[in-house]
Amino acid sequence: MRFAAAVLRSYESRFTLEEVMLNAGPDDGEVLVKIAGCGMCRTDLAVRHSAGRSPLPAVLGHEGAGVVVETGGPDTGLSPGDHVVVSFDSCGHCQNCMGAAPAYCDSFPSLNLFGGRKEHAARFTDAAGSALAPRWFGQSSFAEYAMVPARNAVRVDPTLPIELLGPLGCGFLTGAGAVFHSFGAGPGDTIAVYGAGAVGLAAVMAATAAGAVAVAVDRHPERLALAERLHAIPVHAASPGLADLPDVPGLADLPDLPDRIRQLTDGGAHYALDTTGSPRLINHALRALRPTGHLGLVARLHVPLPLEPGTLDRGRRISHICEGDAVPGLLIPRLTRLWQAGRFPFDELIRTYPLTDINRAERDCDAGRVVKPVLIPAGKGR
Repeated sequence: MRFAAAVLRSYESRFTLEEVMLNAGPDDGEVLVKIAGCGMCRTDLAVRHSAGRSPLPAVLGHEGAGVVVETGGPDTGLSPGDHVVVSFDSCGHCQNCMGAAPAYCDSFPSLNLFGGRKEHAARFTDAAGSALAPRWFGQSSFAEYAMVPARNAVRVDPTLPIELLGPLGCGFLTGAGAVFHSFGAGPGDTIAVYGAGAVGLAAVMAATAAGAVAVAVDRHPERLALAERLHAIPVHAASPGLADLPDVPGLADLPDLPDRIRQLTDGGAHYALDTTGSPRLINHALRALRPTGHLGLVARLHVPLPLEPGTLDRGRRISHICEGDAVPGLLIPRLTRLWQAGRFPFDELIRTYPLTDINRAERDCDAGRVVKPVLIPAGKGR
């Protein structure tokens, strides 16, 4: 079958909308999904800086959602017409997958980032017949259709707005999962969130849903205003006691930021989530924790992380969190139920774009003009 997809041909080029070819139907354990919408995540855009490790040309996109149109084999557990959110890929049989930790699958890097599944790799080509890279995160959803392992696809209520649900498969899953699973936060706990982007604001919403108090730290006033609407306490450079600093590196250089967070959390936060990858801000976050506090990192570090003396004293700890420590088939339905109850309003973070405007969506994302772009293959966006 032939369909439209956004292809990234080089690490320096823009996306191009092209006709691509899928040369075979779903194999055992796979489903073909007509994509209704796909979130744009910074992990997609980081391919440009992957030093050649992520193969190109490729169709990216890993926050897809849509409708199953065809299934392969009798054991997919899905049927044509099912509405699904497609999440990250995992092998299903290593120790971590068997232990309900698919985000730590032994094959996670290769399956999701650096080449995908090797079987039937050549069946995905451009219009000239040249092979495209194997599926990105098991899906390659910047397209009208995606062939995905059924293991990645989570059935959802068909009455939900399927075109908006894709980010529940990665960005929103990561922030919410960090709060619900990695931290196990509950009523009365305090969580400091550093970086009020899609992951950080999902953590803010999850903290509120869990009965915890969230503090959101960011340099963009509009992001902090949104965090405040989502019931977080905003902290930025104009806050009392904080110096006004240049836009870059933002709040990482504020010497009294830990004191400010400790004041707002009655002696220090129980938990902190860093989405920035800034070593200086990570040290600030550790100093703002109360004893036995836990700092989770979700951003990939690109430089060494020196820890200042005393930051890990008194039982404080730091860990990396991948995909919110989530089992997507369990957390995604939980998040949709919370949204239906008005307790996880993720749609407030989304702006939609037609797939044809993918380059504008990327520019808006880079400039911080949008929290979560969602690309609509067959729509006009808003």
